[in-house]
Amino acid sequence: MNVNGKHYRALWMEGSTVCMIDQNLLPFEFSIYRCNDIDETCRAIKTMITRGAGSIGAAGAYGMLQAIYNNKSDENLYNELFVSKQKIDSTRPTAVNLFYATDRVLEASKISKEFAVSEAFAIADECVEQSRKIGIFGAELIKDGYGIETHCNAGWLALVDYGSALSPLYTAHDSGKNIFVYVDETRPRSQGARLTAWELEQHGILHAIIPDNAGAHYMSKGKINIIITGADRIAANGDTANKIGTLEKAISAKYYGIPFYIAAPTSTIDLKTNYGSLISIEERGEEEVLYYSGKQKNGKIIEIQVANPGSKALNPAFDVTPAELITGIITEKGIINPDKESIKNLFL
Repeated sequence: MNVNGKHYRALWMEGSTVCMIDQNLLPFEFSIYRCNDIDETCRAIKTMITRGAGSIGAAGAYGMLQAIYNNKSDENLYNELFVSKQKIDSTRPTAVNLFYATDRVLEASKISKEFAVSEAFAIADECVEQSRKIGIFGAELIKDGYGIETHCNAGWLALVDYGSALSPLYTAHDSGKNIFVYVDETRPRSQGARLTAWELEQHGILHAIIPDNAGAHYMSKGKINIIITGADRIAANGDTANKIGTLEKAISAKYYGIPFYIAAPTSTIDLKTNYGSLISIEERGEEEVLYYSGKQKNGKIIEIQVANPGSKALNPAFDVTPAELITGIITEKGIINPDKESIKNLFL
């Protein structure tokens, strides 16, 4: 996507350095964070300098690539990559794209070092192409004049380029459709208010940030015609883990008869996990709930406490939306029903 007239991906390689847009600084500062070794890349994934299922997967692949570049003996390559994979996988437990990427590079190393290198680069390139196709299929669901609600950030920042949930919006807008996007703020890290809103502004799409608990209000007023969110893991039966708060949107959408779609590449589908209840939900630190960072009018970015000083906080990063609340899943292969048979057929 373009930022100030220049095309960027969310992350890329320069030699043995992983370069990524620092998502923790957006929208107040556009900065490139450089990871010079695998430990820095792991830290960037864990602290959400880069985030979003596809971008996490690409970062994992690039971290494996750094381990390959650091390898001194091809004879020990597989064993060294196995250790590196464990290190990378431990950074974020929910997004299956991370494990998909590290598994793929590790398996490729059994064939040759060169093949493992090419697979690491291919993972990011394939994510971009999958996202582009998701935009084409998803845009068919969006009519001129639609109000669209989305949750968290599932744009190009989250999937290397184009995005999943936002890709259909970009395609619809670029085709001349008049759309308006209701952007859930997505507490506690406000990826909607900070990242999705920033992306939409960069692309010239009309939008407004709404509090997380305002979605049902706008649904009841007939303002929202469709909801599209991304996914961090889709179980074999269609149950979907996504940013915390997604389940509430799906329940409200069901009540008001509003189509609720998940947009995700097939690499986000985990056929080894039969049901959503088996998905490991990441519990993040309570400081994300108790404290908030923002920009003062003088331009200084500060962190302030926003909750009762004596209270503790719980901070689940994701929730699971049951398949029966999902209208369909938008993939790079088309739009499917959220059921075990339809998902299985994607891989035939």
